[in-house]
Amino acid sequence: MSPSVPLLFSCFLLLSSTVTAFNITKLLGRYDGFNTFNDLLTQTHLNDEINSRRTISVLAVSDGNIAQIAGKPIDVIKNILSNHVVLDYYDILKLNNLSKGSALLTTLFQTTGVASQKQGFLNVTNSNGEIVFSSAVKGSPHDVKLVKSVAAQPYNISVLEISAPIIAPGLDAAPYGPTAAPKKPQAPAPAPHSKKSPPPPPVESPTEAEAPTITETEAPTPSADAEAPADAPVSSPPAADAPTADSTTEAPAPGTSSAGKGFVSNFCMALLVGLVASFFVAM
Repeated sequence: MSPSVPLLFSCFLLLSSTVTAFNITKLLGRYDGFNTFNDLLTQTHLNDEINSRRTISVLAVSDGNIAQIAGKPIDVIKNILSNHVVLDYYDILKLNNLSKGSALLTTLFQTTGVASQKQGFLNVTNSNGEIVFSSAVKGSPHDVKLVKSVAAQPYNISVLEISAPIIAPGLDAAPYGPTAAPKKPQAPAPAPHSKKSPPPPPVESPTEAEAPTITETEAPTPSADAEAPADAPVSSPPAADAPTADSTTEAPAPGTSSAGKGFVSNFCMALLVGLVASFFVAM
């Protein structure tokens, strides 16, 4: 074998690696309006993971639209931006020629092993010539649109600008859809408490029923009072004698008056008889 053959083969490998290699930081640095997005890729070290890939697509967000995630914790930002790195090559031409008008895209976040409920996948749809992206998680909003192609190195890297960050439910530390569901069982929980609240009134009603029992036990006390009137008649005879004496003293008064009237009438009759007798004697 000629010694020039291995040399030519080495040069071919060197040239091929040079052609396929790319640097996302330098690539984005050539275009205005992506400084924040580029800085976040560097802070999260996603730029190194992107540069280590041979075929990749990056969904970039402009400085004017990335403020929604720029203030979040760095680990949350990394999870969100990992969902903006598609593990395949997609440019404008390929997106406009989707076989079924839509496709399921696998992202870098899916390789982390922490994705769940399709958090590591994106849906892309071509509807009437408009390309729309969304998280593949059920119920996610379908409203992030393709703005333009920023840069492309065919079949190696494609940088596409989108209108807003794509945030899968649960990646921004917000309550995830399925975990929010357990709040519903808590709604019936107050109902048992409300059902248990009526029993206290029945518990109080027996105590009220015991109140008459207490009054009945106090009934002997009136009986003691009844004995007091029984003693009263014993001392009452002297009081009874007093009325009897009064009635006796009052009785002679009416008797004397009637006797006096009889005496006067008898006297008048005797006087009348005497006068008549005197009249006849005089004759």
